[in-house]
Amino acid sequence: MRIGELARRTGVSARALRHYEQAGLIASVRAANGYRVYEETAVTRVSNIRYLLDAGFTLDDVSAFRTCLDGDISAAPPSPRALEIARERLAVIDARIAAQTAARDRLAKALAAQS
Repeated sequence: MRIGELARRTGVSARALRHYEQAGLIASVRAANGYRVYEETAVTRVSNIRYLLDAGFTLDDVSAFRTCLDGDISAAPPSPRALEIARERLAVIDARIAAQTAARDRLAKALAAQS
């Protein structure tokens, strides 16, 4: 399938698909006319990439999961490396939440002082 079809079927922009390909997460071949052509398995692979990105992983993190991107990633038992990455990512998310909560509290306090 061409990139537009893959984008339509996965809900991912063609630009993001080219970025995933540049990162080595998906692959295509070039047709005689120069268009990218993807295998049917790319639909599952892109869906799994989106699943991981939506869970808070970075594209660099996702590259550590290359070997399991073609299956049911949500049901697969995590590897020790996957758990390590998940714990690191969770710590980053927790730190961001704490920083945002502190900023919110400062703003609420400043607004309360103006009332």
